[in-house]
Amino acid sequence: MSSVTIQPVNSSHPELGALVQNIDLAHLSEEDFQVLRNTLYTHNVVCIKSQGKLTPKNQAELTRRFDPEAMTYGHGTTIDAKRSILHPDLKTIPYQPEVQVIGNGFVPEYEGLTDIKLRHPHHRTFHKTVIPDELDLDYTRFYRWHIDAALYGKLNPPLVTSLLAVKVPKNRRQTLLYDDGTGDTLDVPLGTTAFVSGYNMFDNLSLEQKEFVLTSKIEYAPHPYVWISTTKSRPDGLGMVSEGKEVPLEDLPPIERESDIQILPMVWRNPVTGRFALQIHPSVVRKIHLKDGSVIDDLAKVRDIVHGLQRPGIAPKFVYAHDWEEGDLVLFNNHGVLHSVVGAFAENEVRLFRQCNLAASRPPCGPQYPEVVA
Repeated sequence: MSSVTIQPVNSSHPELGALVQNIDLAHLSEEDFQVLRNTLYTHNVVCIKSQGKLTPKNQAELTRRFDPEAMTYGHGTTIDAKRSILHPDLKTIPYQPEVQVIGNGFVPEYEGLTDIKLRHPHHRTFHKTVIPDELDLDYTRFYRWHIDAALYGKLNPPLVTSLLAVKVPKNRRQTLLYDDGTGDTLDVPLGTTAFVSGYNMFDNLSLEQKEFVLTSKIEYAPHPYVWISTTKSRPDGLGMVSEGKEVPLEDLPPIERESDIQILPMVWRNPVTGRFALQIHPSVVRKIHLKDGSVIDDLAKVRDIVHGLQRPGIAPKFVYAHDWEEGDLVLFNNHGVLHSVVGAFAENEVRLFRQCNLAASRPPCGPQYPEVVA
């Protein structure tokens, strides 16, 4: 019998966050792995403490175990596109290319990388409006709510992402501002990763909205992270402002096959619980395909619809802001949660993390219509 213990960490929303103890990730038995997998798909974000000795190889192997046929890093080589908004934020470990180094500050040497300058994504580089510089260390925003996914070509959204905290600045908190007219704020630890549940998002929809999302699909832009490289985000980090500034399709890298443009369900089914998650990457949506075969292609309207569906689910009471400690390994269900980088660091505050996700061997499992809408 497995000795693994599970402790939910979010009493008001137990489907979002659990602490897993008495588990050896480097020598993980099949029985313990099944406990871990079931826990992940029940609580959707799980943390295992004191994993500082876990090697990049161990991390990649653990991440792959959730999808043994997955091999390629979740963004493939698209991360190398110089115009991609993701390009400056990641450094690849040379001997373990599925694992990326992210963080903030100068690191002389780490896992075969030397003299690396890490840049924590800051909202001032991505949002239409910004917090004044003089308030920058006291206040912050959600940078970008997203799913880890290329959303283009043959790269299916990864099932699971793993994040390992190697070095974490401490002793400071910030006030997160939504700055969207609601007055919503949230007290957060410095450099938290914020998570929200797609299952909660779906459950809180009206019956009419549930019918809509169960029967509609999202078409994502080709080369999506290049497409939005000339645009700016809403202040809540939940999608882009519509100003007609997207890179024209003719100026994007070539679209080799029309089938490379991904059209995915709005709702993804949990493989263990069977629950439905409203699972949309709001920044790179382009069109909505409706049940009757028609398509909403007015980009501003598409963005407003998606924002209206998702915004209630990022209300302060629904956000799990993980308070990182060095050695924390967090696994999250990338088919059931959205997450966002948060925080503004001083130049001398060094943050060093390892991230791994793998393009899934299969596309997300959507609903089979007609589903019971209740």
